[in-house]
Amino acid sequence: MSELHDRPDSPCIGVCSTLFDDVCKGCGRTAYEVSNWVFFTEQEKAAVWERIIREGTGMRFCDSSSTTSQT
Repeated sequence: MSELHDRPDSPCIGVCSTLFDDVCKGCGRTAYEVSNWVFFTEQEKAAVWERIIREGTGMRFCDSSSTTSQT
């Protein structure tokens, strides 16, 4: 089985900001990538996954323990 099939079908986490931002704050994909995801080939999807993992800027990659408040 390929690595791509070990991942969710889409990087989306349901926190979309592509109406307001060039890059979604939730998943890290561009508006173009979000709107065309279903038309991408497996290779194109893999390339996007590799880039967003490498950049790690989307909320998808935030460490939840660092975002919780400490009292």
